[in-house]
Amino acid sequence: MALMLHLLRHALHDHPPDMLCGRMAGVRLAAEGERQAACLGRRFPLGSLDALLTSPVRRCRDTAAALERACGLPAIVDPAADEVDFGDWAGQRFPALQADPRWTAWNLDRDHAAAPGGETTHALRARVIALLDGILGLHPQGHVAVMTHAEIVRTSVLHILGLPMQAYDRLEVSPASITTLSLWMGGGRLLGLNDVSHIMAPVPMREMESA
Repeated sequence: MALMLHLLRHALHDHPPDMLCGRMAGVRLAAEGERQAACLGRRFPLGSLDALLTSPVRRCRDTAAALERACGLPAIVDPAADEVDFGDWAGQRFPALQADPRWTAWNLDRDHAAAPGGETTHALRARVIALLDGILGLHPQGHVAVMTHAEIVRTSVLHILGLPMQAYDRLEVSPASITTLSLWMGGGRLLGLNDVSHIMAPVPMREMESA
């Protein structure tokens, strides 16, 4: 008996790609993000999920709305699925962050780092473990989806695989991707990572014939 947990990253947002949005208010989906969300929704038709959770951040709630329409379930806001609290870094551009030694430390020593005025990686991992344990306690079997953020997905996978936080950059988590875990009391297994097949543009038949 196991739970199939689908960890979903929100679709593409409308702010610059080199901006660390964090928990900023007013970050909406881009037009491409709306398309990605619709494609993601089609992966979870009516009856496919037993529960749908979402981060409170708007870009997650907007992406989750496409799943609500598809699977017929309301998305329940869970603060444990929230984005990392990046504190003073929220809203800054990555080129500017490269000059901050604290940003360098964050990326070189994730197991002990902390965002200035924000969350430590130790607190992040504890929050994610509590999220997984809480979902498993309520749903020991079936299928549950969580609309969340790249770092939450990475941290979940690292926890299940028994890897340190420093291994975060070995995992790609794309917008509107699906990562699936099988969870049971006392253990878990990674079943799928960064599945984006649903948002890939179809290859024209003429190109397929000439390949």
